[in-house]
Amino acid sequence: MTRRWTPDLSPADVTPKALWLNRRRLIQAAAGAGGALIAGRAAAQEALEPNSLDDIRSYNNFYEFGTGKSDPAENAQALEIPDPWTIEVDGLVDKAGTWSLADLIDGLDVEERIYRFRCVEAWSMVVPWNGVELAAVLDRLGVQEGARYVAFETVVQPENMPGVRRNVIPFPYVEGLRLDEAMHPLTLLATGIYGEPMAKQNGAPVRLVVPWKYGFKSIKSLVRISLVEEQPPATWNIINPREYGFYSNVNPEVSHPRWSQATERVIGGGLFSARQDTLMFNGYDEVASLYEGMDLAENF
Repeated sequence: MTRRWTPDLSPADVTPKALWLNRRRLIQAAAGAGGALIAGRAAAQEALEPNSLDDIRSYNNFYEFGTGKSDPAENAQALEIPDPWTIEVDGLVDKAGTWSLADLIDGLDVEERIYRFRCVEAWSMVVPWNGVELAAVLDRLGVQEGARYVAFETVVQPENMPGVRRNVIPFPYVEGLRLDEAMHPLTLLATGIYGEPMAKQNGAPVRLVVPWKYGFKSIKSLVRISLVEEQPPATWNIINPREYGFYSNVNPEVSHPRWSQATERVIGGGLFSARQDTLMFNGYDEVASLYEGMDLAENF
């Protein structure tokens, strides 16, 4: 079953793929669904520069395949995607074991989610993801009492990953969320973009998408999900905790030690395009209650 979910962004904020996307029908469908699903949410938002499928597939961070923005588009084509793709599930969970991706999401609602995507490097995109809510997957697995965090791990294929062979950062890449963050309706396990299967450079065949956090939290090419009691390690937080916090919520008021986070450059807007203001939580104010009472400068 496929259903459409629309936040304050609409299909007008992304570039349609001309061969198969009928813009008028899509906008009409989104408007109909949006009224029921996001009633009462403020929709005031400056128009964003559109992003094409080419933008999304050609400008990436995926250090397993190189540190340049164009490296993954070329090098990630060597990624092997076995059939079935399997994910190890362990820790404080009822249904631990080796799951095929197909079985893990079988019967769950596949949705299109048009999300802002904000990199810690102060650039941004608007991406139409396809996927399922992570909460639905965790409910299927059966989270046990005592689980407070969800840990994630990326595949490692040294023979196919030049960045791994050069050990540019510690591998495997690992990330984590607090359980309430993982269970939030915005958190997605994404399997595609623009209705097409996820490209290898974007994290095929399945990746995490957490739209109110900086992009490095949205770990790619998942092979392990663990339910744990203690805060799990996160790669960039391990490498440089002064610059990369565990939470990594988009926050224009907390600068990176080497640059401001108050504004961002929209990919696709051209070399000399104007910067736009960065929104708190990347514009997803509905997650603010998750951090009530927390010092977001200290817990960055």
